[in-house]
Amino acid sequence: MKTEFTTAQLADADTAVSAGAIRKCVHCGFCTATCPTYVLLGDELDSPRGRIYLIKNMLEEGRAPTPQDVRHIDRCLSCMACITTCPSGVDYMHLVDHARQYVAQHYRRPLRERVVRWMLAQTLPYRGRFRLALRLAQWTRPVARALARALRLRSIDAMLNMAPAQLPAPVAPVQQAAPAPKGRVILLRGCAEPVLRPQFQAAAVRLLNRLGYAVEDAPGTACCGALEHHLGRTAASLAKARRNIAAWEREMARGDVCAILTTASGCGTTLKDYAHMLREEVDWADRAQRISGLVRDVSEFLYGQDLPGNQPDQPTVVAYHAACSLQHAQKTVREPQLLLQDAGFTVRTPAESHLCCGSAGTYNILQPRIAGLLGGRKTENLEALRPDVIATGNVGCAMQIGQRTGIPVVHTVELLDWATGGPKPF
Repeated sequence: MKTEFTTAQLADADTAVSAGAIRKCVHCGFCTATCPTYVLLGDELDSPRGRIYLIKNMLEEGRAPTPQDVRHIDRCLSCMACITTCPSGVDYMHLVDHARQYVAQHYRRPLRERVVRWMLAQTLPYRGRFRLALRLAQWTRPVARALARALRLRSIDAMLNMAPAQLPAPVAPVQQAAPAPKGRVILLRGCAEPVLRPQFQAAAVRLLNRLGYAVEDAPGTACCGALEHHLGRTAASLAKARRNIAAWEREMARGDVCAILTTASGCGTTLKDYAHMLREEVDWADRAQRISGLVRDVSEFLYGQDLPGNQPDQPTVVAYHAACSLQHAQKTVREPQLLLQDAGFTVRTPAESHLCCGSAGTYNILQPRIAGLLGGRKTENLEALRPDVIATGNVGCAMQIGQRTGIPVVHTVELLDWATGGPKPF
């Protein structure tokens, strides 16, 4: 695609990356077949190709975004299915990230939207605040829901709908295993997952200990920054990235670390992108590159390990839901399924496995109608497999699908833990 950016515009590092991505687009339209919003809505502007046109015009002209620009950029899930499909190698991930940052800097949203986005940024990345917010949602749900619907606050209503009826008890911080003949790994604690599904990390720790790894929790780490990054709050997300890098470096100074692991693939995508996010900062670029190189999704790390030879204590059919952040962004596609098969499970994959479930960080709050349609479609395809259990690698997917089915939804690592001597997770 031809671009007309000025030399002055291209002096900005983010604009230069965006211009390079735009120039690679050849209008082929392959992305439209795998874009969830285009599949649902059939609007060219709700496809990656259409959004590229909008972003190109907005950035080249250096103008304030229009409401139409913002509406279609907001509808992007950042599922990155288009990157998997694109034959030209368009760097859509960083392009749409830049567009969100540009919108945040140059567009004044209606007051209602500003309040909701501020609430999300001030709550979700902080475990204590998030837990308190969920408690308040439980206590005030009937009144708050009626008020939200009366005032047509769809995002608030969506948040209340997603709040679980009962929160799981917190799990103690990750403890080091001894002895650890294979070395040390650091496990990202994160923000939402320890509150909503603490059993995910508990299973990961048990399994890693069983394999001979000490599992560390680096003091001082924060949320990975993904939630704020995708809200266009770049400064806040970069501050969290720097904080995490410094905390991990302090832990690594105590001795060699094999890897930095995460059980939330959405977090892993952002952690692996720290090198790009901090590439222009002299004091942080090399440090971010080193950290990003150590990051592994837990399934990526476990693949190729010599797992104990136990089997699940009963025949179990698993419907595997591939989180977009794992299959499209990180390109970890077959590893989780092969791990489950090797552990003795019967693994089935649903129709339209490339399509997003609609969770996508805060998307199911900010775009509840589209997220609901995608969630229902995904759940129907998973239930059609008639599984005993559904497995995934991301807490957002687990919550989005779990709200819509009576079939247990667990993390892949929970099943691997069970198959190698841990408790049954469902």
